[in-house]
Amino acid sequence: MYKKIALTVILGVGVSQLSGCVSAVAVGAAGTAAVSNSDRRTLGTQIDDKTMTARINTAINKIPNLEKDADISVHVYNSQVLLTGQAVSQVLISEVTRVTQTVNQVSKIHNQIRLGAPIPAGSTINDVWLSTKIRTVMSTDSRVPMLKMDLIVEDSEVFIMGQLTKQEATATVELVRNVDGVTKVIRVMELID
Repeated sequence: MYKKIALTVILGVGVSQLSGCVSAVAVGAAGTAAVSNSDRRTLGTQIDDKTMTARINTAINKIPNLEKDADISVHVYNSQVLLTGQAVSQVLISEVTRVTQTVNQVSKIHNQIRLGAPIPAGSTINDVWLSTKIRTVMSTDSRVPMLKMDLIVEDSEVFIMGQLTKQEATATVELVRNVDGVTKVIRVMELID
C-alpha cells in the first residue's frame, strides 16, 4: 500500500504541473490532493469525495490481513466509489465491499478488485508510466476534457471516472483504447447532457 501512496504522490505532483488552475488544496491521509476549479463537481462535492476516500481507506484498513493479502485502492468521484487492486480471496474482496457500503454517502460501488496476488512493483511503475502517456496524448486532443475526469490505471487497465457528455466519453474511450500498453478501458462515468 505504501508503494502506491508514494507513486501516487509522485504522479500527482507531475500531473499537477499539467493540470492548470488549482483553487484549493485538501490534505488527506495519503498526502496532498488538489481540488480543481475546472472540475464539473462543485468544490463542496470535490471535498466530500476526498473526505469519503479517507473514511473508506480508514475503514477497510481495519480488515484483518488486508495489508498482507491485498493491495486495494479507493477512488471516489461524485459519491461513486471505484475499488481497484488485487486480493487473494473472494472473501476478502466481499469484505472490502461490505465495509465500503457502511460509509455514509456512498451512492454506488464499482468493485473492480481482481482475484489474485498483489501486482509487483514493476507493474505499478508501468502503470504510472502508462498514465503519463495517456495524459500526454489527452492533453493534445481538444475533444477530451482531461481536467473533468479521473483516470486510474491498474495493471494496464484504465478506469475513467467523471461526468462527461456522450461525445466526450466516446472520444476519451477511443483515445485511451489506442494508447500502446492499455489492455482494457473500463467506463465508470456519469453521462451528462
